[in-house]
Amino acid sequence: MTITIRRASSLGETKLGDAALRCHFSFRDALDGRHVHDGRLRVVNAGVLPEGGAFALGPEENIDILTWCGHGDLSATVEGFEPQTLEAGSLHAVSTASGVSKLVWASEAGATFLQFWFLPDLEGGEPTQETRPAFPALEDGAFRVLASGFPEDNSEDGEIVRDGAPVPLRGNARLLHADIRAGEGAAYGTRPDRDLYLVVVAGTVSLGATALSAGDAAAIAGVTEIIVMATATACVFLTDTSAT
Repeated sequence: MTITIRRASSLGETKLGDAALRCHFSFRDALDGRHVHDGRLRVVNAGVLPEGGAFALGPEENIDILTWCGHGDLSATVEGFEPQTLEAGSLHAVSTASGVSKLVWASEAGATFLQFWFLPDLEGGEPTQETRPAFPALEDGAFRVLASGFPEDNSEDGEIVRDGAPVPLRGNARLLHADIRAGEGAAYGTRPDRDLYLVVVAGTVSLGATALSAGDAAAIAGVTEIIVMATATACVFLTDTSAT
């Protein structure tokens, strides 16, 4: 097992439009040769948008971009799709596939957000967009799959989206979320050939003997299970991707 800790103070910083970003991996002018990606996870950016602020990306292709709204509100406008509105806890997903010329996120009242970029296993195809609202009733302290490229996680119906169903990814990957009460834990099982990346959004947690606070992260490899214990009520995200 290997665990590499990324403290919040070590993250890169940059501006994109009105958004102030804390970058876990190299992004735009926040270059970091030691932290370029984690397996098929290419970007993790923690962002803050001021009231009336916006930021844009594009053109982008062959990347799955997932944006989670932490506080406030976000609107997402993607070329070729209907605009979407995100409240706190909502998730917006775009698979850029063969190409999207422009993507814009804006906020009327101001917002915090996390954005994850996953590399797909196959390139090309038609772009897609999906949005999921927050489902607090489904949260029981365990990890919940928000997005997945694993067939067993996704509906076979295609046109029917069940409440709480994960957003489909085009790669063999997962994005998971957990709200953990103080003194309790969340476990996740995987394979030792997978790369995991844990991001603490709020609270404090322990990963074995390692303590992590809000803004910290940990890259984990060579494990079959992790247990994240909350020493103070915590919100965490976890990605599970193939190593290459």
